[in-house]
Amino acid sequence: MGVAAAASPASAQNRAKVFAPTPPWPPREHFMLWPGLPPGSPPGLVPASEPVPLPLGTPQRWEKGIRHPYVGVYRPQQPDGRAVLAIPGGGYVFVSLINEGVNVARALNPHGITVFVLAYRLPGEGWLERTDVPLQDAQRAMRLIRANAAHYRIDPAKLGICGFSAGGNLGAALTVGHEDAVYRPVDVADRLSARPSFTGLAYPVTSFASAGPTSRSGPNLLGADPPAGAAERYDMLARASAAMPPLFLIHAMDDGTVPVTQSLSAIEVARRFKVPVEAHLLERGGHGFGAASLKPANPGSTWLDWFEKWTAMHMR
Repeated sequence: MGVAAAASPASAQNRAKVFAPTPPWPPREHFMLWPGLPPGSPPGLVPASEPVPLPLGTPQRWEKGIRHPYVGVYRPQQPDGRAVLAIPGGGYVFVSLINEGVNVARALNPHGITVFVLAYRLPGEGWLERTDVPLQDAQRAMRLIRANAAHYRIDPAKLGICGFSAGGNLGAALTVGHEDAVYRPVDVADRLSARPSFTGLAYPVTSFASAGPTSRSGPNLLGADPPAGAAERYDMLARASAAMPPLFLIHAMDDGTVPVTQSLSAIEVARRFKVPVEAHLLERGGHGFGAASLKPANPGSTWLDWFEKWTAMHMR
């Protein structure tokens, strides 16, 4: 695991009755993705493990230097079989574990949804085949969760994802590239599908080709000299098909980092292939509002309630 800096999550009085108590990070229940060294580990690799400075009061925990990727497990008191793999963002230079991970569990656990939070490896920390690293971890997480579905009291057919920003890019790539052979199978879990049963994306980068100069996720993932086809692997718009699972999108119109056109294009593509899609476009919210950072007066402050109802509609 990497070493991280932490800050107390911001609270809103009107959400106290909805949210469960703040779980710690890492939670007591968590699991490592890979036995031994992860794929793409060069000899002697020691990724940086350093705190990321946080602005005062920011409701986030940013982690990097993740040598051994892992998944935090947050169980509801009364599981109903649904499960979500939360994929935090961070521009592929850190992982925003509280704002876009733990707070997802706080919002969804009271509804009976088991939440898994992915602490994935970052491409610019010395790994071989850097562009494959995040997708390797996301695929492996989905397969291990399904392999242990009975233990977690979930229905493997009701396992979906919720990705944010760069994590939304990774979630989009997983949605269209869940069968990509980005690592050699290591055990029987790798015989299982990594396909999400539903996909939630918050202010995602859905295509590097049209992300614009304000988003750094593409350069941070691909590096200076990416191999042929690397950008296309993470391009949901180019790889979309009728086989995609139902899609949920939320984006603020005033997002100055990832343009809202990234979600608008995803809506258009989903409609073209007749993939069920629900989208919420907020007038205000900026970028990185996560699960609980919008002010209570913002109509989107409880957007995960919308997401929960949407998953229930599709996972009956």
